[in-house]
Amino acid sequence: MQATDQQPATQAGTITIGGDLTVNRMAYGAMRITGEGIWGPPKDHDECIRVLKRTLELGINFIDTADSYGPYVSEELIAEALHPYPDGLVIGTKGALLRTGPNQWPVDGSRKHLEEALNGSLKRLKLDRIDLYQLHRFDPKVPSEEFLGFLQEAQQQGKIRHIGLSEVGIEQIEEAKQYFDVVSVQNMYNFGEQRWNDVLKYCEQNNIAFIPWFPLNAGNVAAENAIKKVAQRHGATDYQIALAWLLAASPVMLPIAGTSSVKHLEENVKAATIKLTEEDLQDMPLPQ
Repeated sequence: MQATDQQPATQAGTITIGGDLTVNRMAYGAMRITGEGIWGPPKDHDECIRVLKRTLELGINFIDTADSYGPYVSEELIAEALHPYPDGLVIGTKGALLRTGPNQWPVDGSRKHLEEALNGSLKRLKLDRIDLYQLHRFDPKVPSEEFLGFLQEAQQQGKIRHIGLSEVGIEQIEEAKQYFDVVSVQNMYNFGEQRWNDVLKYCEQNNIAFIPWFPLNAGNVAAENAIKKVAQRHGATDYQIALAWLLAASPVMLPIAGTSSVKHLEENVKAATIKLTEEDLQDMPLPQ
């Protein structure tokens, strides 16, 4: 058996983040290894540990998390399962959201909160420096120079290697670039929800990794039907086709399929082996 069969994530190709972090383009999002509403511990702790260990065996070397997942639970489980981390594993985390209860995500971009969030993430992940730290949201209640300036200082202090942004438009990226190099953008994006196509194109032009979250939009019936049609053609799941489309959509795309099940993880990562045909792309056109 070839290594690519054992490690299907390697078949997605690679992307280099910030000029020096090369990772496979099929990645793992660690939001789901928490309780219902992304709150508290998971129902099956041991299975989540198995999931995290299995990601590496499948060729995944980029894991996305945040201090707000749990809160804290996702980061703690990553360290429990994978520390000391193998060479080449990149862990990206985020800060700027509070948790006041299940499915509640108030924004707090204040310097005080971000400093607590960053220091907490470093401690929980057992790291001296976070390779990719992303601002979870711009906070409209806080002057942008406060949170952008803090991230700039934290990078200069060596606590952060590279900085990314989440749920932003081009104007916000341009504003942030006055303080630091923006190496990634994490926005909601999938075949049925492409409102960030202008940002995706900007990322392509500026060599910025685009990390789509929510890869399968269950609210767009036309998109769902197109995905199902292509899935039947390949004998694949809808989720696999949604991920395969994202990989085909752009060379800067870095999908982060998330799950708390080893079986689903293995299923999802097989999307990296699916090559969409011209017929498929007539049903699911790539972004223009």
